[in-house]
Amino acid sequence: MVVSMGWVFVLMNVVTSQPVDKYISVVKHDSAMVDRPLDQDEDLRKQVEEWKKTMDQKPQDAYLDPVWKATPGYNGWVIDVEETLNNMEKTGKEGKEQIVWREVEPNVKLESLGAHPIYRGNQSKPVVSFMVNVAWGNKELGQILDILDKEGVKTTFFLDGSWVKKYPELAKEIANRGHEIGNHAYSHPDMSKLGPGAIRMQIGKTQSVIEKTTGIKPTLFAPPSGSFNQSTVDIAHAEFKMKTILWTADTVDWRNPPVDQMVERIRTRIGNGTLILMHPTESSAVGLKQMLQMAKQRGLTPTTVSEVLSTRRLDQPPGN
Repeated sequence: MVVSMGWVFVLMNVVTSQPVDKYISVVKHDSAMVDRPLDQDEDLRKQVEEWKKTMDQKPQDAYLDPVWKATPGYNGWVIDVEETLNNMEKTGKEGKEQIVWREVEPNVKLESLGAHPIYRGNQSKPVVSFMVNVAWGNKELGQILDILDKEGVKTTFFLDGSWVKKYPELAKEIANRGHEIGNHAYSHPDMSKLGPGAIRMQIGKTQSVIEKTTGIKPTLFAPPSGSFNQSTVDIAHAEFKMKTILWTADTVDWRNPPVDQMVERIRTRIGNGTLILMHPTESSAVGLKQMLQMAKQRGLTPTTVSEVLSTRRLDQPPGN
């Protein structure tokens, strides 16, 4: 009887000791994590994958449009399933607010399309560029730069090489204010009538004077008056690594139209990816603020030509 009671005492002491009690607790916890949450994990994965099917915004490839020629692609927003599940585990929450988005580039980029002119950006990207071709008209340039500063806008100025040579301080000021600098040939020629040698000279001489003056090497070329031939595009692309830029909408400001007419003209043409041609004229200087604010009111971001052509997204992921 005494022996039996002794064994009972020992057994109870072992069972209730801390190491065994801790071990049983861990086994119970592990069992709970293995049994019930496994089903929950699978259900969660299926839920996130369903969201992915309906919510992903796939990237758009660059393509050649019959009217607008080389058209840039646009990055997509896609749900990262694994990171979303990890985020849910960390936060203990399972709603859509835990989705982790990833920006994905298109398979076909603008650069892979070859030598083609560019007239606009991707029509899904809510950006525009009020680009300024400068070969004359210094009087209004300061006012235009001040308005851009006040509106918090950086844009692209295409500079004529002979103008830069004559007004280096103005060229430096444009660059110092943070604007993108493009090449506008050297002496405002009709590029469509030039042979290969003359084309090289017009582009190359302008590249040289812009780089020497501002320290910037342009990657964009805007043919004067929008006149060019395929040799122009080929040489700019192959020998100078430059994109040939035209425009989607023209202010026709060189005719000095009434400002309200000019603004209305742009209002009917402005949209996602629009490249708007301007010059440093009185009409554009007076109407620029109104045009910039009109673009912003439509949800469009005025920016540089390079940003318009970029596949990069400026918006927030869906649902954010």
